Amino acid sequence: METVLSGIRPTGNLHLGNYFGAMKNFVRMQYEHQCFFFIADYHSLTTHPNPQNLQYNVKQVLIEYLASGIDPEIATIYVQSDLPETAELYLFLNMNAYLGELERCATFKDKVRQQPNNVNAGLLTYPTLMAADILIHNADYVPVGKDQEAHLELTRVFACRFKRLYDVDYFKEPKAYNFDEDLVKIPGLDGSLKMGKSEGNAIYLKDSPQEIRKKIMRAKTDEGPTQDNQPKSQEITNLFTLMKYVSKPETVVYFEQAYNNCSIRYGDMKKQLAEDVISFCDPIRERIMELSENDAYLEKVMRTGAEKARVSGAKTVSEVRKIIGFKNKIM
Repeated sequence: METVLSGIRPTGNLHLGNYFGAMKNFVRMQYEHQCFFFIADYHSLTTHPNPQNLQYNVKQVLIEYLASGIDPEIATIYVQSDLPETAELYLFLNMNAYLGELERCATFKDKVRQQPNNVNAGLLTYPTLMAADILIHNADYVPVGKDQEAHLELTRVFACRFKRLYDVDYFKEPKAYNFDEDLVKIPGLDGSLKMGKSEGNAIYLKDSPQEIRKKIMRAKTDEGPTQDNQPKSQEITNLFTLMKYVSKPETVVYFEQAYNNCSIRYGDMKKQLAEDVISFCDPIRERIMELSENDAYLEKVMRTGAEKARVSGAKTVSEVRKIIGFKNKIM
């Protein structure tokens, strides 16, 4: 069975864009592949979070992964820092990573421009840590966005370089996992093409019904169609796109017809959309609330996930140490 690895930084709550864009696919993937899902708390240290925020965010991501359908009995879900072998492999890979190739990464250049007073070594070697996350389990596939493709390419470079340096075909060259038509892009409530935390236009899985109604009723619209079958503006297209994924087909048809014959009332459409989003999110939100009160279960999930991840990680680091020439002190 092929291995798939995916990670998420503990920087905020999951929203509908995350859910439809990746999480639904992750839930399906866990039944088709050997899946490792990790919470990348090491990566978050580049922004220097305070301990309380870091702990809260790790817990919240774990809760929302579980509430969305990741099954810890089937997949391996763990916290990155609970697998210390990752840090050791990160060190080994850094010894064979070169300054020039790390400085050329587009994401590093962006961070230098965005935060010139916090250009730390972690930012520079972010691709090396990402490579360690992937190679620690010798993953075959990694779901990545466009902004991470260059990092995945560097992972392949590091895997090949290890092969050349030590004359051993050990690491796989991981490929991008392509969701193809299954990758859904949920637009924002502000008329933009992307729903996201930084854009401030998102509906979160844990939002209360009151919060959801308020957000959707404030969503941008236009003045309405003035002729039959008029092309939709981006703002209205966004509302129909969201409705497509949370409403009944007959509801979408009703409002499409109302738009096309110029009888649509955006207020009515928003009210219906809000109730449909609430109905969709309610089971997930209730599960989030339930899990939030069950620290014993969450600790069990984290402990079990760490144990499962270490079976794979310890084996990799033990073998890498032997290949490099260190005396084996792990197993």
